[in-house]
Amino acid sequence: MRDILPDLRARCADGVPLALATVVAVHGSAPRDPGAVMAVDAAGTVLGSVSGGCVEGDVYEVAREVLAGAGPRVVAYGISDDEAFGVGLTCGGTIEVLVRAYATAAERADLAAVLDLIAADRPVAEATVLSGAAETGARLVIRSSGAGPTTGTLGSEGLDAAVTDDARGLLAQGHTAIQWYGAHGQRRMQEVAVFIRTYAPPPRMLVFGAIDHAAATARIGSFLGYRVTVCDARPAFATRERFPTADEVVRAWPHTYLESTEVDARTVICVLTHDPKFDVPLLLAALRTPAAYIGVMGSRRTHHDRVARLREAGADEAALARLASPVGLDLGARTPEETAVSIAAEVIQHRWGGTGRPLGELTGAIHHPGGQTGTR
Repeated sequence: MRDILPDLRARCADGVPLALATVVAVHGSAPRDPGAVMAVDAAGTVLGSVSGGCVEGDVYEVAREVLAGAGPRVVAYGISDDEAFGVGLTCGGTIEVLVRAYATAAERADLAAVLDLIAADRPVAEATVLSGAAETGARLVIRSSGAGPTTGTLGSEGLDAAVTDDARGLLAQGHTAIQWYGAHGQRRMQEVAVFIRTYAPPPRMLVFGAIDHAAATARIGSFLGYRVTVCDARPAFATRERFPTADEVVRAWPHTYLESTEVDARTVICVLTHDPKFDVPLLLAALRTPAAYIGVMGSRRTHHDRVARLREAGADEAALARLASPVGLDLGARTPEETAVSIAAEVIQHRWGGTGRPLGELTGAIHHPGGQTGTR
């Protein structure tokens, strides 16, 4: 959604009717995750993608029908489906796509309100009925607790309340999912399928140490959708000119900054200083956070010395096991840019549970199942 956000906001502002096609489920191997969006406006212009090109042609035709008044639809494509194979889903697996129109001024205003929250990095979730004992396409917009009221309805007060509770839990984790309920929100029932799409702010990447490797890591972090902060205590090194792609450059002692900033379970921490006076207090602070990944640069000798210092400072073995050190996967990297790719590869591996081995040596699904779609 974020990749086409400016275009969607412009069309809403200009009063242009449009249809959104959203991937709501993936089974097996498929090129895009749940939450991927393709838009078709009244002029026939296409924005975004739901399959990397595999089924866009057919989804386009469905979107045009929905724009013409056909009503919301959920369509499925898969390798075993002759029609889907005909439109090109040859990569294996199946996808389900919800297509709905925002044709009226009121519908576009509702969509614009959500887009504005996403653009402002305000957490928000959309819940949409897919099937069952409620109206397909019924929509509820949920903000995080205390951030504002819900808008819309799925058809019953009980269903709205149950979905709101679950959506806020998913929003806190940055996850997107299909949930099942009874017609009035009863748990452990499968009468109504609801797709809950969360839009959490981009996850953070905190890069400590304003060196050339940090510049390359900041660039690839931004490319992957992270909000990147570079921090170093040395004013001559921590400059905007040296890190133009970073969202912010902070001049502060690393551990002091880390203790004062927000870190959640999606945050990536990259410690590239390899200087004990910075590393030890910084890593002790990092290990007290719920960060998803803590990578530390240095040779194996530096790593062993660092671990010994951390033990002396009180870090236990469970905490030390969280460190990805020496940082990165073994790619044979030499340059700062290659090292940044190695670090990014390990971050992705940690996020999705990959093996880090060549795909040609493995069997089974290429794409690992997962739920972190908040950066899309």
